Amino acid sequence: MIKAIVADDEAVARRRIVRLLKEAGVSVLAECAGGAEAVARIKASEADIVFLDVQMPDMTGIEVVERVGPEVMPPVVFVTAHDEYAIRAFELNAVDYLLKPYDTERFKQALDRARARLKSSDADARAAEMRSLVALLLSERPERPPEAAADAPPASFEGDRIAVPVNGVLRVVRLGEIDWIETDGNYLRLHAGKANYLFRSTATEFERQLDPVGFARIHRRYIVNLDRVVEIQPWFAGDAVVILKDGTKLRMSRGHREAFHKRFLKQS
Repeated sequence: MIKAIVADDEAVARRRIVRLLKEAGVSVLAECAGGAEAVARIKASEADIVFLDVQMPDMTGIEVVERVGPEVMPPVVFVTAHDEYAIRAFELNAVDYLLKPYDTERFKQALDRARARLKSSDADARAAEMRSLVALLLSERPERPPEAAADAPPASFEGDRIAVPVNGVLRVVRLGEIDWIETDGNYLRLHAGKANYLFRSTATEFERQLDPVGFARIHRRYIVNLDRVVEIQPWFAGDAVVILKDGTKLRMSRGHREAFHKRFLKQS
């Protein structure tokens, strides 16, 4: 029988995970309401898997993994309402993420993945995976725009070019040179080769100026140049991963996937 520990500061969410685990025949060793308690329980037990909330008041799920130690940490299914933590988990073959709110079928998928992982992965492979996962999630904390950007004028379009403010001057970029565009509130970051440019605008405003044939929205945070897309791979819960020519991997959300297929892949 698989033995699990559940850590979530929301009592309702925690009880639901425990109920679903017990219905699936999983033994729940401990229910933790915070990170510090989770660390102590994990260290004191021989749990096979941990369902771990990413954001708890006293300690994040990432800090829990760090304090337990990636080398001895059991496989983890992260539970979070913030999908930015899952953007590149595909690269690491992480056990899974449960994005709140999730349904029972989605929970079963995560548990099935965990069971498969326990059967197929040795301890060294799991430890290496957790080290990579911790490094990745720490690196993905959102980068805030520099203070100077707050006073920067918005970018301006002229035909197939965009003028982007950079250190007091305007840098002219052809739309065809853009690989992908990342949103961050009222700011956008253009990625063009090795260069990237931050300026003030929203994705909705920017999309109106783009050639609808050449660019596509794949996520609330990402717009891609279709000429850069080389592969789309299935991922969790109907999402997908878009791979660009330079190897960049971007998450395609389920809500945008169907429209993308109809338009770009010509699938109904």
